[in-house]
Amino acid sequence: MAAVLARDIVKKFGEVPAVNGISLAVPDGEFMVLLGPSGCGKTTFLRIICGLEQQTSGDLLIGGSLVNDIPPRARGVAMMFQSYGLYPHYTVRNNIAFPLRTQRVPGEEIRKKVDWASRLLDIGHLLDRRPRQLSGGERQRVALARALVREPTALLLDEPLSNLDAKLRTLARQEIKNFQQSVGLTTVYVTHDQVEAMGMGDRIAVIDHGRIRQVGTPTEIYEDPADLFVATFVGAPPMNVVTHNGGGYLGFRPENFLPRNMIEDGGATEFSFRVDRSEYLGSERIVYGVIADFDSSQPITAKLPPAHVAEASIHPGEWHPFAVKNGALRHFDASGNRSTRH
Repeated sequence: MAAVLARDIVKKFGEVPAVNGISLAVPDGEFMVLLGPSGCGKTTFLRIICGLEQQTSGDLLIGGSLVNDIPPRARGVAMMFQSYGLYPHYTVRNNIAFPLRTQRVPGEEIRKKVDWASRLLDIGHLLDRRPRQLSGGERQRVALARALVREPTALLLDEPLSNLDAKLRTLARQEIKNFQQSVGLTTVYVTHDQVEAMGMGDRIAVIDHGRIRQVGTPTEIYEDPADLFVATFVGAPPMNVVTHNGGGYLGFRPENFLPRNMIEDGGATEFSFRVDRSEYLGSERIVYGVIADFDSSQPITAKLPPAHVAEASIHPGEWHPFAVKNGALRHFDASGNRSTRH
């Protein structure tokens, strides 16, 4: 295993920076998630780590060694792509063995490594099948096995679950995380899906327009966003944001925005909330509306357990007293950065 260290990485296509000064340290054995919207530069940065893209400037170290001019095969990392890239005319066994054959690894060693990887990922019974005979989840495990037989020092995953349906994605997330923890392999995982990021990452690097906005644990990213971009990108529904004191913004998560009678007395900020509509989602109800005396920069939502809705007798078109505990309020300055001033 090996740590990955990026120092002020810049990648320009023409005059346009796709990666704009990223510095990031991924310690040995960490599961780091690069999270951001499509086109933010996260995949380009991953390809720079792998060596498939050459940075315009900046340094990249893997295992303490500078790899700026080292070709991909010599970097000791393995990359798993969104499409999996399995060869349709090869069996699963030959797909897994392919990178070893290109390195002219002896046949007996190839057999042992293929057997090891297939046992690790529970695909030994699939070795004689071809990709078209596999489910999406099985293809994903085969692609992962092919990456692992090289015994990489770091594993790079680019949107590996995007081709799976919702149920399979949930199962695959757990499989990948359990596997990574069992082998302690340094992993950098790219996704635009915040559920994947929050559920899998030891830490998350939130990227926007080629820059890192914040690096932290899932709890830190969610509870203490560094700026309005992170606050409104992470979370479903996103953080509510309203203008505050004419020169800044006040943010609060929908699950912290509750009917006033649901909050213990003291230490809360009250709002008058008009309910426009609600959505019943089984374990919760999402209530949409507006609040009086504030110009909101996004729709105001409340995330309520169904019982709370019934108890509070909340109906569309009515105004209701809602509140947020003061400890759950987040303040941002006029430029959108977190502020300690209230």
